[in-house]
Amino acid sequence: MATRRLATPLGEVSFDHGAQYFTARDADFRNQVQRWASDGHVSRWTAVSEDAWVGAPGMNAPLNAMATDLDVMWSVRVTRISRTSTGWTVSADSSPVLTVDAVVVAIPAEQAADLLTPIVPEMAAMARGVPSSPCWTLMLAFGDRLPGDLDWLRGDDDSALGWAARNSAKPGRGPIEAWVVQAGGEWSARNLDMPKDEVEAGLTDALSYRLGAALPAPIACSSHRWLYARAGRGGLDALWDADLKLGVCGDWLTGPRVEAAWTSGTRLAARMTGDAEVERHRR
Repeated sequence: MATRRLATPLGEVSFDHGAQYFTARDADFRNQVQRWASDGHVSRWTAVSEDAWVGAPGMNAPLNAMATDLDVMWSVRVTRISRTSTGWTVSADSSPVLTVDAVVVAIPAEQAADLLTPIVPEMAAMARGVPSSPCWTLMLAFGDRLPGDLDWLRGDDDSALGWAARNSAKPGRGPIEAWVVQAGGEWSARNLDMPKDEVEAGLTDALSYRLGAALPAPIACSSHRWLYARAGRGGLDALWDADLKLGVCGDWLTGPRVEAAWTSGTRLAARMTGDAEVERHRR
């Protein structure tokens, strides 16, 4: 649920360059989405379907809201977690070593496996068995509206255009014409190391073809390569080792959906708090 902002001659423009929308089927998640909606953090995007939701004013709005009361260190890459006699230490590439009571690993399966291998190789093996699909994503802004009445286009997994959306048509976005084009997973895998300028040209041509018109020169252009875009499905909801105080959650355990990630995290939290309550009673 990522949002990127770019400067243009007409002002700043935002792009949802990760998840495009989400749905809510589980009763608990529906209740959470309704709370977000009441607080103005999400809106329905009925152009896709009646049950499609987007963050407002960007897809990351619910995450920012949840992080408000937390001490979050953004853009820090954790390089190692180590068990100690009283808990854990967390080492990162640009911050001091942290000493904590418990650790939750809530990252893509491939990255989780790297951290878990020295500690719990069986969990690491499970993560390695659920590979992700990559995705090249293109962000384009234009001075005028592009032709056509459709605000989204769906392709296939083998195409340069797996999905495209008129980002500026989503609720709460700004007036500048903005498009996000996401390549299909198979296309992205085949072209994983293609130079960015060639990827941008290919995805722009794919959008032009689907819209049936030549595109004007963009006023802003950027691309992003998601190595772990679409998660697999591990067949579990979450992992928790009460003795180690180590948990693992994420959409790769349950399925490649925003709701699956939320459900995995909340179920892990329930186990952690349940074990903590038992421990308090023992004392």
